Amino acid sequence: MRVALVHDWLTGMRGGERCLEAFLCLYPDADIFTLVHVPGTTSAQIDSRVVRVSFLNRIPGIRRLYRLLLPLYPLAAASFDFRGYDLVVSLSHAAAKNVLVPKGIPHVCYCFTPMRYIWDQAKSYLRGPAFVLAQPIVQLLRLWDRRGAKRVDHFVAISQFIAARIRRYYGREACVIPPPVRMAHEAAASLSSEESAFLGTFGHERFFLCAGALVPYKRIDVAIEAFRALGLPLWVIGTGPQERALRAMAPDNVRFLGRASEALLWECYRRCEALVFPGIEDFGIVPVECMASGRPVIAIDAGGIRESIGDERLSGDSDLVRSNACGVFIPKRLHGDPQALQEAVRAYRKAQGSFSAHSLRLAAGRFSHQHFFAAWDDFMRRTGLDSGVGRQAVAPMNNDRIGPGARRASC
Repeated sequence: MRVALVHDWLTGMRGGERCLEAFLCLYPDADIFTLVHVPGTTSAQIDSRVVRVSFLNRIPGIRRLYRLLLPLYPLAAASFDFRGYDLVVSLSHAAAKNVLVPKGIPHVCYCFTPMRYIWDQAKSYLRGPAFVLAQPIVQLLRLWDRRGAKRVDHFVAISQFIAARIRRYYGREACVIPPPVRMAHEAAASLSSEESAFLGTFGHERFFLCAGALVPYKRIDVAIEAFRALGLPLWVIGTGPQERALRAMAPDNVRFLGRASEALLWECYRRCEALVFPGIEDFGIVPVECMASGRPVIAIDAGGIRESIGDERLSGDSDLVRSNACGVFIPKRLHGDPQALQEAVRAYRKAQGSFSAHSLRLAAGRFSHQHFFAAWDDFMRRTGLDSGVGRQAVAPMNNDRIGPGARRASC
């Protein structure tokens, strides 16, 4: 079966690109189509399968500019030719689902989220006068986005939270298959000599950790303000358009590591006191990775993280926080409040002896590659698209077979 995988853009290895790697395990001979590709910023496995990029890739400085070119996305998405393929799978948080697929070729969208830039988070990306001036373009893009969603044959959402957003903005129902998350034994293990020396300068110093793209909805600014008052060490891993502004506002106890290697990221997971996750996330791969390393999470009690970490909540010492076996949680109404995050950190430190590394790893294991492969295979069978490839897939760096406890697709 000839399979085409469509990804919005390939400019770094984040959660969406990890999902793309998992689909290449399912369909190792698949061709990748993408709006923008910067070779070397993604894995060799991904780079080797890219067969077509849009005209956007020829624009000078596209690596920095692609987020600003929203009005050109409709033309770029319509430029691909899928004749001769038996299945198109789009992995979309922006334009990938809006590709034009010939009649008779099934199109499945694995949806990370409806496009944030034009729906509920438009004000976060377009601030002040820019938001008002951009409204005509935003409204046109919303019409285009809804039309594209109607052409998709099957939607698969990464969480119930995203399935609800798909229903709200597109009027479509979605099956739910959580994304695959690497466990600690699947991650790169060897630090470079420079990384070892860097960590060695801090000895056994414990720190809190933020990790992920430095973009508005992650609310890293809230973590920085909270830790300014707490005075505790906070390490920030990641890059993005907000990096310069965040560095400028950060006090001395907040350290930016920039773009970290996989080995350094996982070593920071293992060494940190807890992961601080102040944004409302679509699913939350980073928190699950941290849990797979045996460390708890301090997060907002909203969005997809309720599913990835579990929704059982116990009262803490304060009516502002809740805790369970995986971490401490801030009520949604206090999203964006640095003082609430301060209180959550203090509550965590009082309760930190109650968190079990074994329980955290078990909770993370519900989202292994084996569970994802089994759920995708189940979905393909239910929809009549089954090719059998899902039953042959093996997770990267992991040869465990698909076990009987694998999660079924929630449709």
